[in-house]
Amino acid sequence: MNCKTTLLKLTPLVVACSLAITGCSSTKVQRVDANQEVALSDKWNGKDSQLVAEAMINDMLSFPWVNDHLQKEGSRPAIIIQSVRNKSHQHIAVDTFLNDLKRSILRSGQADFVANKDVRQEIRDERKDQELNASLETQNEMGQEQGADYALSGTINSFVDQQGGDRVTFYQVDLRLIDMTTNREVWNGQKKIQKLQERSRFGF
Repeated sequence: MNCKTTLLKLTPLVVACSLAITGCSSTKVQRVDANQEVALSDKWNGKDSQLVAEAMINDMLSFPWVNDHLQKEGSRPAIIIQSVRNKSHQHIAVDTFLNDLKRSILRSGQADFVANKDVRQEIRDERKDQELNASLETQNEMGQEQGADYALSGTINSFVDQQGGDRVTFYQVDLRLIDMTTNREVWNGQKKIQKLQERSRFGF
């Protein structure tokens, strides 16, 4: 009887504790502004990609090569983005960073952007299809593509420094712009990001 009585008394307490634990482990999801940084760790994130792209393109377009090209050719320079290699210690969505670079170039209005070879091939296939199926008035001619004047490429590097419960992650993005006629490097840019993550009582 004593055991049954004790068990009956403990049962509500066990249920209450279970409900409390369940409540603590619940998940909450909310929408946030896409332009707002939500930094859950010291990893490279979408905001880093956006800020680095904007800063580097602004710096690139402030160099003399832009005005030199305008004076010589009388038209805006055309840029093609070749490759930006991720040599950092973590996975980085390089395609997202490339798209941020493209948007910054187009938004500036100071330079044109030329699509890469994969996209160009898709458009060429579409023009071939137009030759067979579209009316003469709406066909787009072959051989009218704009060639790139400059090629943009670079790397993303990183290293981590950790001491006790604190960790500093350092990212460095290096980009260069090459004149495709002369192979002359007309711009070289570098952007650094340093993030400090302090260890809480729960650890990293």
